Amino acid sequence: MEIKAITRKWGNSIAVVIPKDVADKQQIHENQEIVITIENEKPKAGEFFGLLKNGFKETAQEIKDEARRGWESDTDRSR
Repeated sequence: MEIKAITRKWGNSIAVVIPKDVADKQQIHENQEIVITIENEKPKAGEFFGLLKNGFKETAQEIKDEARRGWESDTDRSR
């Protein structure tokens, strides 16, 4: 069975709460030893590569230039 849970701080530790309906279905009781498999779902940077390739009409340089326009000082704007 797979469930998603949010971790919470419990003293100096991190705790996971198992919902009652899941505990009942799996017959999990207080002070019972269980095995939990941990999988961190944070994607790696390489998984994002190429995801946005067709989403923009401007080139990367045009997007960078537009972003920099707001950062220019008065001296830069007068050039």
